[in-house]
Amino acid sequence: MTVSTTPPAPTASPDTARRAMIDSQLRVSGVNDPAVLAAMGKVAREQFVPAEARGHAYIDRAIPLGDGRALPAPLVHGLMLSEALPRTGERVLVVTGGSTYLAALVEAMGALVDSVDAAAVATAKRSAAPYDLVLIDGAIEQLPGALADALAEGGRVVTGLLLRGVTRLASGRKLGGEVQLLPLAEVGIPVLGDFVRAKSWSF
Repeated sequence: MTVSTTPPAPTASPDTARRAMIDSQLRVSGVNDPAVLAAMGKVAREQFVPAEARGHAYIDRAIPLGDGRALPAPLVHGLMLSEALPRTGERVLVVTGGSTYLAALVEAMGALVDSVDAAAVATAKRSAAPYDLVLIDGAIEQLPGALADALAEGGRVVTGLLLRGVTRLASGRKLGGEVQLLPLAEVGIPVLGDFVRAKSWSF
């Protein structure tokens, strides 16, 4: 995954840039669900990045957030929401990676949203569990047991998945108390270091 540190200078107002994001990044890549596009057209992405990055919040690259974290490119969120399709009234848990932008998008789609930072997943209280949907705003190597437990039977999870050094969109469903993730499209997604397997030695 490449994270840009020297983005181009802004050339358009936020409203114009948001519309260009939808037309030139999302629609051309197959993100066409009306609810997804409406949410991404409504929520001001520039309000969820550092002040110095607001002028280029809509570029088609991840935005550094500091401390090794990054806001995924708009297409990543468009693809995640198209796969998940949060429904009005559903209980959704969003695991954040430094920004609550994805949680704001899900809320704009009518779901009941709780959010928790990735670093706090193991200790966070989840009084609204079980959830119908868990969204993880980054790529993981393994699904923490705490998140599988927070998911209702039959509930869905959509996340980034790091497999052999490549990130992919992935989804799964909790059946029989177990969650299996199915890798989907290959796409650049910032990796959440909190969910990376510890390295082990072999001889």
